[in-house]
Amino acid sequence: AKLEEAIRAGHAVLESGGTSLEAIEQAINIMENSPLFNAGKGAVFTNAETNELDAAVMDGKTLNAGAVAGVTTVKSPIDLAIAVMNKSEHVMMIGKGAETFAEEQGMEIVNPEYFYTESRFRGLQRIKKSEKTQLDHDQKTAFFDPYIKDSKYGTVGAAALDKHGNLAAGTSTGGMTNKRWGRVGDVPVIGAGTYANNKTAA
Repeated sequence: AKLEEAIRAGHAVLESGGTSLEAIEQAINIMENSPLFNAGKGAVFTNAETNELDAAVMDGKTLNAGAVAGVTTVKSPIDLAIAVMNKSEHVMMIGKGAETFAEEQGMEIVNPEYFYTESRFRGLQRIKKSEKTQLDHDQKTAFFDPYIKDSKYGTVGAAALDKHGNLAAGTSTGGMTNKRWGRVGDVPVIGAGTYANNKTAA
């Protein structure tokens, strides 16, 4: 039902003549605000029991792109990625710097507790427990996560084609449960987790 809501919101933008970029922003905002997905509220937890959010966007017409990584206080990371693309001379911003930029742009800043959900926190505890069990049995294992296949799903994304023939794509994620060391995945990497080009695909 939440996916349908997101799709319908994005489609409504396109129906009314909006751009593909505006459509994906609308769709992704709905998923970021829902605890059902690993993005925004409901993002997975790091090993340090924090939520670190990544997002990216790309415009298929201009090939411009914007991305953020490791943000902890920005309510809507996709909005920030769009601001990086449209309102800065940069492509990617990370951590505290990205959060400072968000504040300067007047974006909604939240207490990191906003992103907390009980189910995601329990998921982290399960993985930590299983990892400790593995380490106790095998001193050679530096990092093992039997839930790894289940812990990386729920990232959100959207691609759209508007009536002007322009493509856009966006993605937003909390990354992987139990991630360490400031880990950043493919989502905010342009050409890896996010891509749009009118000549090919989004």
